[in-house]
Amino acid sequence: MSRSQRDKGARRERELVNRHLELGIHAERVGVAYAPGHDIDLYPFGRDAGALIGECKARASGEGFKTLESWLGENDLLFLVRDRQEPLVVMHWRIWSLILGRVKR
Repeated sequence: MSRSQRDKGARRERELVNRHLELGIHAERVGVAYAPGHDIDLYPFGRDAGALIGECKARASGEGFKTLESWLGENDLLFLVRDRQEPLVVMHWRIWSLILGRVKR
């Protein structure tokens, strides 16, 4: 990973942390370049309840995301279901922020 790629990833992670902080949700960037693990800790239910851990992926071209975006379309949620696996949920930021606004303490 080049320095510019590392810096871009760190910027995107900080952007997401700041967006959560603006919603009143405590968030921390924990990602360390070149280290395995997650990037962001979120505490929508308070610090005592533990963190939701998040991974951040950013692509300038949207490569890998375009199909998901087309499937989501104008819908609020996209459920991705694979045999014998837990479903995944994809949503726009506006929906995520509405959900967090309802659970915020």
